[in-house]
Amino acid sequence: MRSRPPPTLLPILLPLLLAACGTPPRSAATGATPEGAQATLALLETTDLHANVLGYDYYKLAADPSSGLERTATLIRQARAEFPNTLLLDNGDTIQGTALADYQALAAPVPCGQALAIHKAMNLLGVDGAGLGNHDFDYGLPFLNQVTGSRLDVDGVDGAQPRCAGPAFPIVLANVYSKKSGKPLFQPYAIIDKRVTATGPDGKPFETVLKVGIIGLVTPMIMNWNRKALEGRVYTEGVREAAQKYIPQMRARGADLVVAISHGGLDGGPYSQGMEDGSWHLAQVPGIDAMLTGHAHQAFPNASSAAPQHNLPGVDKVKGTVHGVPTVMASQWGKHLGVIGLRLRREGGRWMVDRDRTTVEVRALQRADKSHVAADPSIAPLVAAEHEATMRYVRTPVGRTEFRMTTYFADVGDVSAIQIVNQAQAAYLAQYVKANLPRYASLPVLSMSAPFKSGAAGPGDYTDVKAGDLALYNAADLYLYPNALYGVKIDGAGLKAWLEKAAERFNTIDPALTAPQELVNSAFAGYNFDMLSSPDVSYRIDLTRPPGKRVQGLSYRGREVADGQEFLVATNNYRASGGGGFPGLDGGKTIFAAPDASRDVMIAYIRQARTLSRERNGGARSWRFASVKTRGPVVFHSAPGQLAVAREAGLDHVSELRSDDGGGKGYALYAVDLSQ
Repeated sequence: MRSRPPPTLLPILLPLLLAACGTPPRSAATGATPEGAQATLALLETTDLHANVLGYDYYKLAADPSSGLERTATLIRQARAEFPNTLLLDNGDTIQGTALADYQALAAPVPCGQALAIHKAMNLLGVDGAGLGNHDFDYGLPFLNQVTGSRLDVDGVDGAQPRCAGPAFPIVLANVYSKKSGKPLFQPYAIIDKRVTATGPDGKPFETVLKVGIIGLVTPMIMNWNRKALEGRVYTEGVREAAQKYIPQMRARGADLVVAISHGGLDGGPYSQGMEDGSWHLAQVPGIDAMLTGHAHQAFPNASSAAPQHNLPGVDKVKGTVHGVPTVMASQWGKHLGVIGLRLRREGGRWMVDRDRTTVEVRALQRADKSHVAADPSIAPLVAAEHEATMRYVRTPVGRTEFRMTTYFADVGDVSAIQIVNQAQAAYLAQYVKANLPRYASLPVLSMSAPFKSGAAGPGDYTDVKAGDLALYNAADLYLYPNALYGVKIDGAGLKAWLEKAAERFNTIDPALTAPQELVNSAFAGYNFDMLSSPDVSYRIDLTRPPGKRVQGLSYRGREVADGQEFLVATNNYRASGGGGFPGLDGGKTIFAAPDASRDVMIAYIRQARTLSRERNGGARSWRFASVKTRGPVVFHSAPGQLAVAREAGLDHVSELRSDDGGGKGYALYAVDLSQ
């Protein structure tokens, strides 16, 4: 026990202590805050963490210093040291996305009295509030109810069950409602009393309380992508309508500031209540002081971004504003921390944001010299038991492969990591149709899949399954998401339109140019590059033609596919329900929603096959580029030193130009000869 000084010494020590520590700030009630007072509040954003607690890749069983909340924690600590007043907020897509998440949700469900590993880390970091993302609904409402420590009043959730352990911060969501009660599923907003240090007009510091209102909004597309879990239980409202409804309430309850936590990107197209990325329109709703965005897995602001959504009218990609509202997006997996330094001034009895002096930035884990910030040492011990259990789980064997399965060259024709997914999906759908839907039994069954890991998050972000034993972690590498398998019925015209949309993955190539031309359209996500990989189907992609007119010679079993010819196509719930904006795929063509996840379907198929070979499971290319001679090189970027992988896949028209493409992110520069 610490001893106290004798009472006689206090009059002597007190002035010395005050001199050593400095004069403490005065205190002021909010109503007494003087006109002309100033303060800075830093809003710190994490988004799309996808359960990446540690910098560890469970699909490679290796450390990955480029991601993980344990390293973002270091950026958070640095920002808190720089800004005396901070608010740490999370944008959602938090509880799903890694093998750790699947283990805690599916393999060994976390008990009621225990918080998820990601929430334990967020609690330790002192997160002040959070929204929800679309993937937070992937494991269903009962699980979401449990791990958020909620009492959701919705069909399918037992309201008599005790409240379980969850995060120690409020979760807000304004545009999802319980169909049972007609009320918001979660509290639509929260007002956080944040004690801050401000500066008076006399230049002296004082303490006051800022009432910061946070409102959460999620893409309404959850009703399509998670239809099986949500239909009949909840309904959504447009993000703009929800904001217009609740922001006045927040102001009436005394909110000095309103921060919109919007799990959606920027789309400048006509507004609709069901649009996927409504944040560009949301920013135009009066009363929003700052906006935290997510879902698109991009970094914003970004002065060098060529993404169309960052170059919309009203978007300042340098300053970080959307229609004048300070806006940030902290990419994904904890790779960045978003920081909005709100400069505030007291005017007319309220706090006003000085937008000219407010700063917006994203701070990266990776430094300029390509090293990464150190991990916060307090996180790993906190989740050590969950981490070890997950590594044991993902090592469970399921089969063998005689060949290497990768996506390094999926953009130029390697289907080694894609065909097995298509085979498993097609076999599952065909078997179900034969047993349960005889009216469709005469229709050909095809399957679409995409390279889910195609380098978007760095040169380590590719599927790479070595020859040898196949374990659960390899299966999760081959199929990254916990999607459900869906079957759709389409005609030949619809099939061609599907492939045309997927072909937007590529830029239009001018054969006459001598300068290098980029093959891949970086604004089109790799997980939307759907492809067939069946010996029964063939087609060509003509890159000299504009989008929408590229697919040539589409044939089935040697015959040209007619517009009215009917097919069944196995895909996932995301695509079948409108994900990616593919023409005609809006949920209306779905004939079957499987009770099994696509990944589980693939694992079962591998178990039955026991051993995979390239001839049977990894070499059936349905598509080729149409032959064209170009005067200059057509280039693309992938992980360095992988040319042998291309050769093993029969891609002799690929060459490595430079092991470092000069972009500073570790990619190599490759070329593809379109004439071969």
